[in-house]
Amino acid sequence: MATDELMTRALETLGDDGPLSVEAIHRLTDLADVPESMTIAELADLLDISPHTLRYYERAGLVEVARDGNGHRVYDAQAVRRLVFLTRMRLSGMPMRDLQHYISLVDAGQHTTPERLDLLIEHRDTIRRRIRELTLSLTAVEYKIATYGGSTGPDVQALDAIAGADRTALPHEPPRRALPAD
Repeated sequence: MATDELMTRALETLGDDGPLSVEAIHRLTDLADVPESMTIAELADLLDISPHTLRYYERAGLVEVARDGNGHRVYDAQAVRRLVFLTRMRLSGMPMRDLQHYISLVDAGQHTTPERLDLLIEHRDTIRRRIRELTLSLTAVEYKIATYGGSTGPDVQALDAIAGADRTALPHEPPRRALPAD
């Protein structure tokens, strides 16, 4: 399944009930109702990813999967937890090489905690930068919508009220006349 589809599903699961929190993440990763062991089809359905992706993660060394007597993959609770984490990190844009490095550190033991922390802090900073970039892009799109006479989104409308309803100025900028539409 495509990453954007998985992100859509994750956001729908969280709903619009306020700010994201650690509790929200726990809701996404709640495995209380998950069976002790799962087949590849069951896990693919649970995570909303393809069996091909699960096999890829295994080949990439990100997860170890036991086999039953017939050679079929059997995912235990530890593998499921790891795959939930991996899918969340992929949704956040973490490159495969960084995931592989992180997992190798986890598998190496507790003494690698400081290096894992550094890797996650770096990834967090990358996510924050992307959020700022996307916010700037959203502002540009909202500005262009306003120049065409369209209605802006609720977050921009809240800013409009603060800025005195000037739809072309950001809250910290003086009002300006609309640019010609391209």
